[in-house]
Amino acid sequence: MPPTITTPVTLDDIRAAAQRIKPIARRTPLLNSHSFDREAGAKVFFKCENMQKGGAFKIRGAANFIYSIPAEDRARGVVAFSSGNHAQAVAIAARSLGISATLAMAQDAPRAKVEATRARGARIVTYDRFREDRVAVGKKLAEETGATLVPPYDHPWTIAGQGTAVLELLEEVPDLDAIVVCIGGGGLMAGSAIAAKSVRPNIRVIGVEPADANDTYLSLEAGKRVEIPPPATIADGLRAQIPGELTFPIMQRLVDEVVLVSEDEIRATLKFLLTRLKILTEPSGAVSAAPVLFKKLPSGLGRVGVVLSGGNVDYELLAGL
Repeated sequence: MPPTITTPVTLDDIRAAAQRIKPIARRTPLLNSHSFDREAGAKVFFKCENMQKGGAFKIRGAANFIYSIPAEDRARGVVAFSSGNHAQAVAIAARSLGISATLAMAQDAPRAKVEATRARGARIVTYDRFREDRVAVGKKLAEETGATLVPPYDHPWTIAGQGTAVLELLEEVPDLDAIVVCIGGGGLMAGSAIAAKSVRPNIRVIGVEPADANDTYLSLEAGKRVEIPPPATIADGLRAQIPGELTFPIMQRLVDEVVLVSEDEIRATLKFLLTRLKILTEPSGAVSAAPVLFKKLPSGLGRVGVVLSGGNVDYELLAGL
């Protein structure tokens, strides 16, 4: 990272998070595919967070946050709001410490994610994402219970935890030309960018959003945070309406560009990953691979790291694809 750039999270914070979450987060595998490389025209290294505990990268940030809560405050439990993957991660991390977890989840959240969260011992409160502000719902639950609110992306502890995925990636493949990461609220992207630019300053950091959920793309163009209506994208984990207050300035400084992908490209990429690589991702998890497969990246990138963010897909949705 250039010395003139400062962020609220440092490489040392990410390394400390990596040690803190070792007891619970897996070091996920890297995979290659000759058929994908041939289609993409590049050597691609997939960081398989779809094989992470809880089925997504979210355990990294949730565990780092919850394990960082002072012991005297943990007894009151934790609260979070989530479309599913963060909910599961919070439930898993809370259970590992024997504390209670209450999750605010959208009424139309994928059934598989809701059921998995409930199975891990969490109490679930539903809300209407078209009429209610999920942040307000989460804060109200925290106030009512005295529990600690665990943000899905907009906190230094969360960002540091999410950055551990790309830290692992670059430890195994240090000579990448670029990393490609999907963007929801920006926690994974912010943490990844800090890790990547700190370890390899000249690496290109490329974010990806569904064209129907392009709040970060529009915000970077405008130079300020832009809010969009509730997105209808199939990538349910990337339905943020506005970038985070903390994550957006980090992305402004460190993300080289944001690429948009269509719903058809997301579906086709999910299908390619499943049928050719034999790995299952959810639509959000396939988003980062889509611009690589469809040659939407800048030319000249020979070695590319792609974070497959999650694999929690509804079976009914999968069958429909």
